[in-house]
Amino acid sequence: MGNRYYQKGERRAEGVQDLFAAVAPRYDLINDLQSFGMHRLWKRRLVRLAEVQPGESAMDLCCGTGDIAFALARDGAQVSGVDFSEPMLEVARRRSRTSDSGRGKVTFEQGDAMKLRFEGNSFELVTISYGLRNLKSIDDGLREIARVTRPRGRLMILDFAFPSNRLWKAAYILHLKTVVPVLGRLFCGDADTHSYILESLKRYPGPAEIGLRMVTAGWKDVRWWNVLGGVMTLHRGVRTEKFPA
Repeated sequence: MGNRYYQKGERRAEGVQDLFAAVAPRYDLINDLQSFGMHRLWKRRLVRLAEVQPGESAMDLCCGTGDIAFALARDGAQVSGVDFSEPMLEVARRRSRTSDSGRGKVTFEQGDAMKLRFEGNSFELVTISYGLRNLKSIDDGLREIARVTRPRGRLMILDFAFPSNRLWKAAYILHLKTVVPVLGRLFCGDADTHSYILESLKRYPGPAEIGLRMVTAGWKDVRWWNVLGGVMTLHRGVRTEKFPA
């Protein structure tokens, strides 16, 4: 039986909307529980690798409740947080009102990662955490990000992956099959909200293929780092001088 939040084709966005509307109130809590708090370390590493310069314009795409957006602002960037889910943005805006790093440096708005409202060459840095895997088309999403990024601007991606070690992969899949859905049932009333992670990861390309797709979409100097034995991957790319046709 499939996961009701994982839809294919034209219904992909509808399933993602429903998913994040369901998890928004407990999203941060469950992230802490399912990763044993380590997601905070991975996000900090992403920000370090992004090499933020004071005054830079940055977009945190699929920003969720704002963790990365606030971290970029603390390092001096002017940040546009963009997400498809209004319930997630409501949490981010509420956090912004009580966060010194968010005041005057971060704005949040609803937007479609496949069709951003921004003009070309708008940002010096774009980050996307746990969002590329949820797009209807990874390739179109990478091209759209390249369109709004300035030449020599950077892209940072953080997302789930499968470890190459067979025993570690088996243990990881067991965690995603058992513990994580239980958290969804306990805190969101629906195991499918978090069994979705494994369902979507099965269809998400491996790190090397994501790197190749970045190059095709207009990114160069592409590198990636495996995190915690490969359960997560960080990708970094630099926008080419000429946007691909």
